[in-house]
Amino acid sequence: MDALAAPPTAGKPICDVLRFPALPPEAGLAMPRQSLHHWEVGAGEPVGRLGFGYGSRRVVIAGATAVMTIVAAYEMYQVLAVGGLTLAEHIVLALFVMLFAWLAFSTASAFVGFLALLGRGVQTLDIDPSAPLPNLSSRTALLLPTYNEDAQRLMSRLQAIYETVEATGQSERFDFFVLSDTTDPDIWIAEEIAFFALRAQVGAARLFYRRRTENTERKAGNIGEWVTRFGGRYAQMIVLDADSLMTGDTVVRLAAAMEEHPHVGLIQTFPIIVNGTTLFQRLQQFAGRVYGPLIAHGIAWWHGGDSNYWGHNAIIRTEAFAAFAGLPQLDGRKPIGGHILSHDFVEAALIRRGGYAVHIAPMLSGSYEEMPPSLTDYAVRDRRWCQGNLQHLGVLSARGLHWMSRLHLLTGIGSYITAPLWFVFLIVGILISLQAQFIRPEYFPRGFTLFPQWPAQDPVRAAMVFAGTMSLLLMPKLLGYLVLLRRPSCELSGGCPFGPGRER
Repeated sequence: MDALAAPPTAGKPICDVLRFPALPPEAGLAMPRQSLHHWEVGAGEPVGRLGFGYGSRRVVIAGATAVMTIVAAYEMYQVLAVGGLTLAEHIVLALFVMLFAWLAFSTASAFVGFLALLGRGVQTLDIDPSAPLPNLSSRTALLLPTYNEDAQRLMSRLQAIYETVEATGQSERFDFFVLSDTTDPDIWIAEEIAFFALRAQVGAARLFYRRRTENTERKAGNIGEWVTRFGGRYAQMIVLDADSLMTGDTVVRLAAAMEEHPHVGLIQTFPIIVNGTTLFQRLQQFAGRVYGPLIAHGIAWWHGGDSNYWGHNAIIRTEAFAAFAGLPQLDGRKPIGGHILSHDFVEAALIRRGGYAVHIAPMLSGSYEEMPPSLTDYAVRDRRWCQGNLQHLGVLSARGLHWMSRLHLLTGIGSYITAPLWFVFLIVGILISLQAQFIRPEYFPRGFTLFPQWPAQDPVRAAMVFAGTMSLLLMPKLLGYLVLLRRPSCELSGGCPFGPGRER
């Protein structure tokens, strides 16, 4: 699939293009804002079995994390407690235990993903990518939100998705929407020109374009506005990003899984990074292909029907989304208050609170996304994610959330808090070392004692703790490499980052 084909050119008279309606008839769904402070018991009764049989798997992950953390905490205590613990050493020990538990938790999940990949992998909802394509009976909308993106590249991706869905022979079950929040007038005009050119080329009556004049609440507001205008026409919607690609095979299988499992509210695919051209993109693409599947299959193994949503390349039951995923406004002033930036985690938590299952389907390979071209561009996006994830502090205490949903919110918060904690850990450790060099130790503290107190740490144990921590940090990469050895070449892992033959 050539995701970035040449810009579509007019293949039909303009009158043939204009005879298609710009938008379908409206059939909106009410989408009330959800309350974080009020939730009636039974308001979100499970539609069906959601996480049955996954309790023991979660015990395995929690037990492995606890065992590794307890062992590491004991060894670190022995390192620091040779001459008694000072205040600074207490701080170092507390930080180490928290940070090591974070590493142990991630490694335990990656390890079960490694074991799963040695077999067939995790088969979510019995979706079999090798089985014949099922026939669909419901209608699905593919939503492509955009905000000041390159119009030609955007429409080229849409064309690629449309053509591969059409190749399945079931394109009549799908409508395609470009949901523009573009504010730049030049880009807006370019979007419309490229859209009508695409319509002329493919001759499709199922391609629609809608532009909002104000991008209220950003992407979440963009999707929400579509639901309140057109959501009633579609049983489910596939939400994309402007840089997303999906194959028709994956699109049809996702829609079929939603038809077969009415208790499921959301299925998240595992997007693979493609089309990297800069060194930064190529490195990210390669790394994601090598150990990304371990993470995806690992969390799918123990999340079950209580999984998470990453904001794109996922299919959502429209009725469930409208009924339960209307985002509240957070109390307080920005940057923590106001509308929720990282909407995806919260929407998944609210859908799960409403009684619907949320799954991840890592076995579906036809889901793709692109990366920012440079570290600077990535940092700009990551700053927005950081603010959005820290906003989840205001969501953690929401009434009625499943404990797994709270864990997902904590994980998102932790992904940005752990870095400064590691920094504090290193600074306090350096201060302890400087203290031994520049501050005269107090060998005979006040009070009666038979022996002096020697300020010391155990260097041998310290080296062992360091080696164990680094091993835990690098283990997912090593396991990913071992899985890679079963593949014919690094071409299947997104291409070698320093060689030719990038992912097409």
